[in-house]
Amino acid sequence: MSSIPGGGQHRTPTARGGQPELRRTEHLRYSMASAQTLYELAADVTRWPAIFGPSVYAQHLGRGQSTERFRLWAQVNGEVKSWVSRRELDPDALWIRFDQEESASPIASMGGEWHFRPLPDGGTEIVLLHEFTAVDDAPETISWITSALDRNSAVELEALTRIAELGHPIDELVFSFTDTVALKRSAAEVYDFLHRSDLWPQRLPHVQRVVLKEDEPNIQDMVMETVTADGSTHSTHSVRVCVPGQLIVYKQLMPPRLLFGHSGRWELAGAGDEVLVTAEHTVAINPVAVAEVLGAGKTLADAREYIRTALGRNSRSTLAHAGKPAHE
Repeated sequence: MSSIPGGGQHRTPTARGGQPELRRTEHLRYSMASAQTLYELAADVTRWPAIFGPSVYAQHLGRGQSTERFRLWAQVNGEVKSWVSRRELDPDALWIRFDQEESASPIASMGGEWHFRPLPDGGTEIVLLHEFTAVDDAPETISWITSALDRNSAVELEALTRIAELGHPIDELVFSFTDTVALKRSAAEVYDFLHRSDLWPQRLPHVQRVVLKEDEPNIQDMVMETVTADGSTHSTHSVRVCVPGQLIVYKQLMPPRLLFGHSGRWELAGAGDEVLVTAEHTVAINPVAVAEVLGAGKTLADAREYIRTALGRNSRSTLAHAGKPAHE
């Protein structure tokens, strides 16, 4: 499915034999971008967290020539939910089918389709369909799901058309990069360092202040102030999902002017007294802001280099300190 939901026109068939009702929703949007460009954006789930506001992180579990499985973490009605989806992709028909293998309550099942229909004027009609059942048919449950579908689908379709209509090659705007570092510490020690970001002001020289909330186990809300190389301060607000001992994924909720979106992960692998830690960033550049932020005459290539350098430097600095013994 999309970053969960779609809404718009609700058609509700009658329940049969006491089974939950299958409800269907439809969202339509016109875009001036080509159907091929829009399809390619929707087809690459790894880009979603940088493009779609609700998406936090997507982790592939399997991939074939025209099928894939992945786990998606996303914000739904103010909560972080997670589910596993499988998709069928048809680049010739410009069609994507999605079905959740496991859904997050109060959704019992969810599936649907993306259609990208070329129009005579060179634009595209985007059709986003959903079909779902709920854990119960109480009005408040159905309302919760349909309002999530309505909200997230509108945000996703707006973001999809915004990126596609910028007129730049997508790879120049949306990209990922990683740094992998071997540390002479146990995975448990390094994970604890990354998990306890509330202690970063005492542990990391570039972090000035952190306010960390964890109202639900392993779902963190983090506000952080960092000091940049020129001495100025920069504030970020992120949601983080923690898989104990293995993985922390995050989404920047208020990206800086230069970016439409930024997500990332810390992933640990290893045993004994050495661990490999991968720091990944996925970003979507706002081309309109490049000259404003970096100066007149600066290009998208300059922006990519600037972002790669700044984010990579902070990640490597964090890992260098995570690799030090606790008493240092």
